[in-house]
Amino acid sequence: MKLVLFYHSLLSDWNHGNAHFLRGIVTELKSRGHDVQVYEPKNGWSLSNLLDQYGEQKLDELRQYYPNLETNFYELDSLNLDEVLAGADLVLMHEWNDHELVRRVCEHRRQNNYKLLFHDTHHRAVTERESMAAYDLTHYDGVLAFGDVIKELYLKEGWTQKAWTWHEAADTRVFFPHTKAETEGDLIWIGNWGDEERTAELHEFLLNPVKELGLKAKVYGVRYPDHAIKSLAEAGIEYGGWLPNYKAAEEFAKYKVTVHVPRRPYVEALPGIPTIRPFEALACGIPLISAPWEDAENLFTPGQDFLVARNGEEMKQHLQSVLQNQQNTQELVAHGLSTIQQKHSCSHRVNELEAICEELGIAPEKIHNPSKTTVAYAE
Repeated sequence: MKLVLFYHSLLSDWNHGNAHFLRGIVTELKSRGHDVQVYEPKNGWSLSNLLDQYGEQKLDELRQYYPNLETNFYELDSLNLDEVLAGADLVLMHEWNDHELVRRVCEHRRQNNYKLLFHDTHHRAVTERESMAAYDLTHYDGVLAFGDVIKELYLKEGWTQKAWTWHEAADTRVFFPHTKAETEGDLIWIGNWGDEERTAELHEFLLNPVKELGLKAKVYGVRYPDHAIKSLAEAGIEYGGWLPNYKAAEEFAKYKVTVHVPRRPYVEALPGIPTIRPFEALACGIPLISAPWEDAENLFTPGQDFLVARNGEEMKQHLQSVLQNQQNTQELVAHGLSTIQQKHSCSHRVNELEAICEELGIAPEKIHNPSKTTVAYAE
């Protein structure tokens, strides 16, 4: 198949968590012999911040981890859709795109035969309905939603006539257990502060337990306000700033445990959607303790893949248990890793996408070409 993907950025994951999944999906599709073209806006917000703060050398570093990834830059005013979409079988439009681009591709689809899907990986369908309702999906063939609740919302609101649940997953070519060097500390957390969407939760489930237990901890992320930096220092937590996502597996190997603190919109309005962080942590074989969220879609087995802390006191107890009981911790790690390998890799998601392509009527020989060559990747 020829696939054309419109995303905010393939190159930058600076405050752009969708790049994690996108890179893994593009890599997997290419490994199966599909022709994949990614388009991102020139001078996009995430990439511009990355280049301003860290320079071109970070893009050189990215290519060491993803040597087969390429992107195309466009300017909306001069974008020629006839050229870009010529010969396409499937077009994916991510929800973090300009309304005008979504509309123009919608109109282009009306007179062409490729299949067009809208890909939603955010909580804005719940928290910013007016903005999402403004997207023109009239001639889209359906929506890929990263959770059942989002899928059902699109159908209920009449924004689309067809929708599939397509969860995020771990890119296991990059996220896998690394040989543990000498540990640098007890706990690591990778995540952005969250626009005040989880400030109280971060204090209860991360900062306070670390401080009260006297753990050596490090936090990575961007857009931390001054009060957050101060709170980390008061808890004795080292702040590492932005960490390229492809380096997360190496950092996980230096610590003994990590935690998951979901943002409030996911906990309150989007049960069943954990975001990509737990997938990646479990894929790396690091013990995970999570603040409460409802696994409404049975993605995992809480208590066996990871531990759940209902409050800050339970978080302290779980942390002590993980750090002190090596046998139980090894069983937890093995169970979580097995779940990812059996159900939640980007390979599994591409299998699901190929099945959707068949349902949409794309020729099977394009989806499952027996003559395609598989690219070998070293881990």
